[in-house]
Amino acid sequence: MMNKSTISQILALIHREVVPAIGCTEPVAVALAASKARETLGVLPEKIEVYLSANILKNAMGVGIPGTGMTGLPIAIALGCLIGKPAYGLEVLKELTPEALAEGKGMVDEKRITISLKEEVDKLYIEVVAHKGGDYARVIISREHTHIAYVEKNGEVLEDRRSPEVKGESRPAEDELKLTYDTVYAFATEMPLDDIRFILRTAELNRKAAESSMRGSYGHTVGRIIGGDYGKRYMGDTPYTRMLSMTAAACDARMDGAMIPVMSNSGSGNQGIAATLPVLSFAEDIQCGEEPLIRALMLSHLMVIYIKQSLGRLSALCGCVVASTGASTGITYLMGGSREQISYAIKNMIANLTGMICDGAKPSCAMKVASGVSTAMLSAMMAMENKVVTSVEGIIDEDVDKSIANLTSIGSTGMEPTDRLVLSIMTGKFKYSE
Repeated sequence: MMNKSTISQILALIHREVVPAIGCTEPVAVALAASKARETLGVLPEKIEVYLSANILKNAMGVGIPGTGMTGLPIAIALGCLIGKPAYGLEVLKELTPEALAEGKGMVDEKRITISLKEEVDKLYIEVVAHKGGDYARVIISREHTHIAYVEKNGEVLEDRRSPEVKGESRPAEDELKLTYDTVYAFATEMPLDDIRFILRTAELNRKAAESSMRGSYGHTVGRIIGGDYGKRYMGDTPYTRMLSMTAAACDARMDGAMIPVMSNSGSGNQGIAATLPVLSFAEDIQCGEEPLIRALMLSHLMVIYIKQSLGRLSALCGCVVASTGASTGITYLMGGSREQISYAIKNMIANLTGMICDGAKPSCAMKVASGVSTAMLSAMMAMENKVVTSVEGIIDEDVDKSIANLTSIGSTGMEPTDRLVLSIMTGKFKYSE
C-alpha cells in the first residue's frame, strides 16, 4: 500500500478537481472573475472590459448560460457582476432571479461589456477590468477555472499569485505529485472503502442531471433519442444503450444552460458526467453492489485527473476522449478485469478516439460524449477478451503510461495548429467586441 503522504496528496487532488458546477465551466469562470471584480470595486460597474485566451473564448461562444435561455458570454459577465458571489466558485450564478436576469439583459443591451481576445497567455486565462467613474478593479483567473491569480484596485495590488516563470502562477503542493497508472490503480482498488466513499456524490449529482434532462427537452435531446422509440427500435434496450442515453442526457441539459448542478472533473462538467454515468449505469445493470461501484468510480475519476495532468485544462483535444477513457477503466473493472486488462482498455481507447477535436462547448457536445461512451464499452469488451492494440500499431506503446503521454502530447502540442484553425473558423461566425 502507498504511504500516508501519497494518499493525502491524492485525496487533496481529487477533492480539488472533482467539484460541483452549474453551467459550462468556461463562461461560469468568466462570471466568477466578474463577480470578484465587482466585489473588489465595491459598486456595480458602469463598464466591464474582458480579455480572454483563445481556448476560453472558444468554449464560451455557443453554450447555454444556466437559467437565462441565452447563450454566450455577455449575459454571464453581467450576471456575475449583479448576483455572483466569488465564494460559490463554479456555482457562482446559483442565486439567479428573474429580476437579476432582466437587469443583466439591460446591461448587455446597453453595451457596457466588451470582450476581446488576449494573445500570448496561458490557454486558461481570464482578465476582467470593472470601471466606475475614475475607479477600477482588475481580476485575473489563470491555470484553473476557480484560481484567482491576481487582484488589483486603482493600481494597488491586493493579491498576486502569478509565477514569474510562467504566465499563470505556482501550483499548490498537491500538484507536485505526478500520477502514474500503477498509482491510480492501486489507490482505487486498495484504499479502505470509507476513505473513498465520497466519490458516490458524483453518481448522485450527475444522475439527477440525467433524470431532469429526460423529463425535459434540452439541446439536441441526444439522450432522449437514444432511449426513445427510434433508439429502442434500431439500437435496442440494453446496458449499452442505457449507458449512452443516461450520459448524453446529462450533457444535453448542461450544454443547453439548465440550472442543474453536475459534478465536474478537472474543470469540466462534461468530463465529470462522462467519467461518472457510464460507470454508474453499467453498475446498476449488473447489480454489482456498493464496493465495486465506489472503486470503479474512483478509478475512472482519478484516471481522468491523471491524463489531464499532462494534457492541460484546455486543449484542441475533446475532453470526452479523456473522460471516456476513465469510464472505460471503470467499466472494465466492473466486468472483472485485471490490472493488465484495464490497461488494455486504455490503449484501445487511445488507439480509437485520439484526434477528436474540441470546437467549443455547445449542445452538440452530447453527441461527442455518446461517441466516447460507445468507444469506452467497445474498448472494455475487447480488453476482457484480451484484445489490445499493440505497440506496432500507430501511437500505442507497450507501456501504458507512455501511451497516455503520446495521447497528451498530440493533444497539447501536435494539435496546436488545429486549435488555431478551429478558433479562426469560430470567430469568423461570432464577434463580441465592438
